[in-house]
This record gives sequence, C-alpha cells and structure tokens, in this order.
Amino acid sequence: MAYFDAASAAPLHPVARQALSASLDEGWADPARLYREGRRARMLLDAAREAAAEAVGCRPDELVFTSSGTGAVHSGIAGALAGRRRAGRHLIVSAVEHSSVLHSAEVFEAEGGTVTRAPVTRTGAVSVGSYADALRSDTALACLQSANHEVGTEQPVAEVAELCREAGVPLLVDAAQSLGWGAVECPWSLLTASAHKWGGPSGVGLLVVRKGVRFAPRGPVDERESGRAAGFENIPAIVAAAASLRAVRAQAAQEAVRVRELTARIRARVGALVPDVEVVGDPERRLPGIVTFSCLYVDGEALLHELDRAGFSVSSGSSCTSSTLTPSHVLRAMGVLSEGNVRVSLPVGAAEEDVERFLDVLPGAVAGVREKLGAPAPVADVRGDVLVVDALGKRCPIPVIELAKVIGDVPVGGSVRVLSDDEAARLDIPAWCEMRGQEYVGEEPADRGSAYVVRRTS
Repeated sequence: MAYFDAASAAPLHPVARQALSASLDEGWADPARLYREGRRARMLLDAAREAAAEAVGCRPDELVFTSSGTGAVHSGIAGALAGRRRAGRHLIVSAVEHSSVLHSAEVFEAEGGTVTRAPVTRTGAVSVGSYADALRSDTALACLQSANHEVGTEQPVAEVAELCREAGVPLLVDAAQSLGWGAVECPWSLLTASAHKWGGPSGVGLLVVRKGVRFAPRGPVDERESGRAAGFENIPAIVAAAASLRAVRAQAAQEAVRVRELTARIRARVGALVPDVEVVGDPERRLPGIVTFSCLYVDGEALLHELDRAGFSVSSGSSCTSSTLTPSHVLRAMGVLSEGNVRVSLPVGAAEEDVERFLDVLPGAVAGVREKLGAPAPVADVRGDVLVVDALGKRCPIPVIELAKVIGDVPVGGSVRVLSDDEAARLDIPAWCEMRGQEYVGEEPADRGSAYVVRRTS
C-alpha cells in the first residue's frame, strides 16, 4: 500500500516512536510532585516544551500542550473571545477554515456574537482586502489558517497579521498543516497545531498565546498547563511529539523540494491522463505535499474504493464520501467541482515510484467508475422551449452526467432545467458550466428540491 493521506494523519515518525518508547519508562509520574519520579517527569515535560517552542518561534511559557489540535482551537478561540469581551463581540474567520474553527464560530454566534466569514477565490485563498473590510471597532478576534487542509493553498497570513496588529486585534493562526514544514513568521497572537499532522502521536495539540494577549480560559480552571488545558499531561506522547517536530523540521527544506516536485508532477499530468479533470488549489502558493483534483462524472466514494483496491490510500472532499451527503465546505466556498474529488497528500519520504504507479493506475480507475455510472439514461422532456431533466432522488454525480448527456439536444441559446434534490448539485452544476463554457443561469424553486437552469452557449 502507498499511504497518500498525510494531511489527515502522518505516519508515526521513527524518532517519535523511539522517544515514545524511551519516555514510557521515565515520564509516567506526576510532574507536579516533588519526589524523584515527579522531578524526572517534569524535566521531560519542560524539555519537550522548550523544543516545541523553539520550533514554533515562541517563549516556552507561552506554549501549552492540549489533548488534540481541535481542543487547542476550541480553547484558543473561546479564551481569546472571553478575554476580549469588553473590546467587542465580533469574530472574523475565513470560509475555508478547519471545521474546528467554524464550529467554534457557530457556538459564538449561538451565544449572541457576530461572525464575518471572509470569502475565498477559486484557488482557495482569502484576499487581504476581505479581512481589512471585515475589521471593525468591536472585533475581538480574527482567525486564519496558515494553509488549507484540503487543497494545500497557503494563506496571506503575514499580511493579515500586520493588518490585525495595526488594528489592535489578535490573530489566531491554525498552523496544523504547515508547522511541520516551517514556522509561521509573522506577528500572530495565538497559534494552534496538532502533532499527528507532522508524524507525532495522536492526542497531542499545541496552543500558543503570546504574552500581552488578553486570554480568559473557559470552564473550570485547572492548575496544569497554565490553566489553559485541563487534565494530566500525557508526557510520553508530548515528548514524542516534540522530538518528531524537531526531526521533521531538520529535514523540511530538503524534503519540501523533493515532495513539491512529486505533487507538481501529479498536477501537470493528471489532466493529460484523465479527461474532464479540474485540478484545484493555488498552483504556486501551496504546501509541498498536497495536490487535489476533481473528476467529472465520477462518484468520489467509488473512486476511493477503486484506488484503495489498487493499493493507494487517498481522501476526498466529495459529498459522496460524507455522512451528511453535502459537499466539502472548502470546495463549496471555492466554487469548484466537488464530484469525484481526490486529495493526494504525500508523507515525508514518499517514494517516486509510488507516485508513478499512482499515475499509471488513476486513468483506469476513473474510467471504470465512469463506465459504471454511465448506464442511467437521462429522463428528459420538453416544456415549452426548455429541456427538463428529472434527476430527483439521484445523488452526485448523476445529475451532472444527465445534464451532460442532453445539453447537445438543445439548440445554441436553448436551456436545460435540471431538477435535483442533491445538495451537491448546487455546487457541481455551476462548476460543470465553468468547465464546459456553458452559461449557468441560476437556481429556481421547484416542487421538490431545486431547478438549476443552464443555457447552451456553444
């Protein structure tokens, strides 16, 4: 098997494995105790904190360890908003933040706060101007990821951080995807990360709060981790996380060049090997190891199973792979195709021959899924001068497949009205029009679901 889903969780780094094993014998005691075993555990914890702080670029007493990256985000946002409650009740996030940030924003709204969600371009990047426009006199906090977890696009964090600094608004940076590749070099105020993203053990997160940032921990205060992360520290896992972060950063510059060439190879060749593919994300300002593309007329879950059988572990932002049957909020915000979506995220040490084998296997896997999905014949009738396709009850990518089959049956200037109750159609039909050079007229109400109107232009 070739594991190509490092953006979800990187394989445990050998250094992390060694550190974890060694510290299990030395770091089991309570680091708050004064006896020998407790002092030994405290020394391990302090050394791990110093190593992690050096990698982040902060003071050791600004960094606490949490039980997860998600927990770090929740604690960081809640604590910063509570600490700046007198400044206002307004929060800024980007539309493509990790779900942990967006869930925190929803809780804040439910408690009476207001949230501005900054839009992104089709590459997945926010504009600095959107944050400048969103900043208000009552803004308590702004959040911006360093790089996107689904498409790899790097965000203009330095520029946004400078705007926030001038406005006196703290900026929380979710650096989960990027910290293994390098420090976030800008005047941020809070930072979060997760060890399993860089090859550390799961269950360890980082929360950094700069000195001078007003912060009020929510919930019962614990005497551990400066009161910002409750519970007994998992010292062996923390030691392993810090050791692996130092190890991956030591080779990051060299490995980034190699891995970036491999993902650039996928970006360049997938469109030539597979018809009707949209490669998404910024082609230049992106993380080294992530490349994402979407295939027209393909069920994302079926494609992932085909690739799994062929020996490749990849992930997807398609609605078809989600229990909610709704498209990825990242792809929706970008306005790109969601059906048949594949995210390839290469781990450190990914082999060139595995990438070449993936490119050899991919065309056949896509063709096989398309062949299976091509059987349903579109149900169409003519109502006036509009061709109507009834795709009610059918899930992605069937509505788009049926639209593609009948678009040639209408004259140039004529319209097709697609009836669909699949949430993904709201994103995929406009994206199909963009790819095919047809005019997307818009969405109209229908007795069931919605009607999506497309005008043939060529």
